[in-house]
Amino acid sequence: MQVIIKIVIGVLVLALAIPLGTLLAKLTNEELKSGQKWFRLIIVLGLIGAIISLIIRNDILLFSFLFIVIVTTRSLKK
Repeated sequence: MQVIIKIVIGVLVLALAIPLGTLLAKLTNEELKSGQKWFRLIIVLGLIGAIISLIIRNDILLFSFLFIVIVTTRSLKK
């Protein structure tokens, strides 16, 4: 039961990453143009970290890396 609660809390926090990424994209528009290659690197490293955390079965790292990926992706889309 505790595992299910942890996963639900993790998914809710990941859902908060979507509006947070959009808000950051609106507030920091000028940084996005000059640093797009770095944002893409952050996305790739975040995905690699998420895959590794799946392998080692560390939920906290998995949700942390996915949060970073979602916020960064939302920032690039605006």
